[in-house]
Amino acid sequence: MKPTKQLILAGALSILSVWNATSQVTIKTKEMNSYELSVLNQLGSPSVVVNMPVSQLLNAPGNEALRAFFFTPVKDTTVLKGKRIAAFVADGFEEIELLGPVWYFRKLGATVDIVAPKYNPAPERYGLVYPEMAKTHIMAIQYLQPVGWLKFDRTADQVKVSDYDAVFIPGGAWNPDNLRFDKDVIKFIRDFNQTGKLIAAICHAPVVLASADILKGKKLTGYWNIQTDLKNAGGTVSDEAVVTDGNLITSRHPIDVADFSRAVEAWLIKK
Repeated sequence: MKPTKQLILAGALSILSVWNATSQVTIKTKEMNSYELSVLNQLGSPSVVVNMPVSQLLNAPGNEALRAFFFTPVKDTTVLKGKRIAAFVADGFEEIELLGPVWYFRKLGATVDIVAPKYNPAPERYGLVYPEMAKTHIMAIQYLQPVGWLKFDRTADQVKVSDYDAVFIPGGAWNPDNLRFDKDVIKFIRDFNQTGKLIAAICHAPVVLASADILKGKKLTGYWNIQTDLKNAGGTVSDEAVVTDGNLITSRHPIDVADFSRAVEAWLIKK
């Protein structure tokens, strides 16, 4: 199945999953009395959100270089042939920060595996409703809006450090927060760092590296909201599109995806 059709199907399934969950809630609210309904109405808020469609991002004034990065055909499709990259991702990943670099690395000939934490639903008392596909897929967002589901290749407990030449972590505020809580992910990052192989993180993702305790004495950058956290983890933070320090590459934001991806490419070519 072509990638476009996969995304359309994932989006449709996502909408269906939300509809099913909403239907369950609607049925249950019919069983409530007027007082309970009045309380319930005060515990929720209107569903109005900000999102960041890829087309809007690429066509925004000032992002001409980002647009050219994606729409200019790749000339050498073998430059990263033989390289294996693990993209560690959980629910709530920023769509363009994963799919953009993954698209580019694969265009250059690299093999990229989408690696997610193993399925571990919250206790029933939390009241969360999980779609069935959450067992095999991870949820994409555009800024604050869930937009679809992406099938992952392996789980974090199934991969080995020796399997890969580089690790890449996209942002999205929810995704890194989910990753940093997973013991398999943190252990892998720590072990991978000891080998000196490349670890790349963009936007909110450097907080995963902070949880892995590998930032002491490192120069790096990250999304503006987490820069204090990175400093507290022992890093020296600057507000630049890309910062490379040894085996660590970091970036700030979706607008840096092109520079970030090229920095990863350049690092891997040298090795």
